[in-house]
Amino acid sequence: MPTPPSSSAQAARKAVADRLREIRRDAGLTAKEVARRAGWYPSKASRLENAVTPPSDADIHAWCAACGADDVAVDLIAASRSADNMYVEWRRVQRTGLRRLQESYVPLFERTRVFRIYCSNVIPGVLQTHAYATALMSAITDFHGTPNDVAEAVDARLARSHVVREGNHRFALLVEESVLRHRVGDAETMAGQLGYLLSVMAYPSVSLGVIPFSASRRMWMIETFSVYDEDMAQVELLTAQVNVTAPTEVAQYLKAFGELADLAVYGAKARVLITSAVDALG
Repeated sequence: MPTPPSSSAQAARKAVADRLREIRRDAGLTAKEVARRAGWYPSKASRLENAVTPPSDADIHAWCAACGADDVAVDLIAASRSADNMYVEWRRVQRTGLRRLQESYVPLFERTRVFRIYCSNVIPGVLQTHAYATALMSAITDFHGTPNDVAEAVDARLARSHVVREGNHRFALLVEESVLRHRVGDAETMAGQLGYLLSVMAYPSVSLGVIPFSASRRMWMIETFSVYDEDMAQVELLTAQVNVTAPTEVAQYLKAFGELADLAVYGAKARVLITSAVDALG
């Protein structure tokens, strides 16, 4: 069973907090004494070393200075920033809209050779049509109340998807059959999207599997996730994206992907399910 997707971030933040406590104890100080030396309210030191509040770079510098441990500040700041990058709130990266978020994936996409993508809710981003992506991103923008740059964001999403057609990349993609039936946009949008799935199945770089409703589940439906080579898994939650880099956790997502892949149908059988979803649009 995969570890909850926020566990890497929680563990990393706790490790930073634990290190702050160790530094304080090595200095022979109480939390209140550290707070007094740093010019904080006493409760702040407690929140920092109990991982209630993530420390800023300035907080770490002040803590280490108060404890006479300036030499460890740089490494601790690096660890803290790494923890912050593991759990990225959508409101933080979407504060100016969705375009920059789409563009930020380009370096990762271009250096990745093997993509393993499982989607339990929507069509994978790399396979979305213009109309489908527009409908989906419009809904996301409305829900999160972010600045509306949907047109630019859709163009950026489609531009980054060139990796499906170009370069030395391979894509193993899995979708639940329900994804084919969930109507994002109108019937015409869904028909175009499903038709594109049928055509992209002919790409030599793409393996598209559909997990049918009738599958005897040995692996339950879980959150949408992507694994890039074998280095990192990205998990999409409602409020955040979790970047999993701990090898043991990445291995669990690879195992889950393998289990889900065994449930899927491919080729002609997958085409039947996609075509049936098109027919159901009426």
